[in-house]
Amino acid sequence: MRRNDLNGILVAVGGLLTAIFLAVPAHAASLTATVDLSSQRMTVFVDGKQRFSWPVSTGKQGWSTKPGSYTPFAQREKFYSDKWKMSLPYLTWIGRDGTAIHGTYQSNKLGRTASHGCIRLSISNARTFYRLVEKYGYWGTEVIVRR
Repeated sequence: MRRNDLNGILVAVGGLLTAIFLAVPAHAASLTATVDLSSQRMTVFVDGKQRFSWPVSTGKQGWSTKPGSYTPFAQREKFYSDKWKMSLPYLTWIGRDGTAIHGTYQSNKLGRTASHGCIRLSISNARTFYRLVEKYGYWGTEVIVRR
């Protein structure tokens, strides 16, 4: 291969890499939410610093919330579930199986298992989380669910 050909390839690859990196939001990987199933709490870190710690309700017996690492992929500010016959405000989908983080009107159940696998927050906390995901983007957000 001739030197000019190799230089041309390197310039093309460099341009492609630059385009890829410019497509990533400035806040990439800056929002992390950790959901602790044993304590029924979500801790939110922004740029590596803890900003929030909220009570949650996760899956009750027979409807477990699966541990794992998730990236949000869709949101709806107002959503009504025909399946569960309830409003799920500030919904952020994280699992292809339907698992989501959303607000609940049953705030008296926060801090203990109560859901069908979703992660429930108070409506004001769900709104805050929803807005953070909007700001940092799906790819800039990681949700970690652990026991």
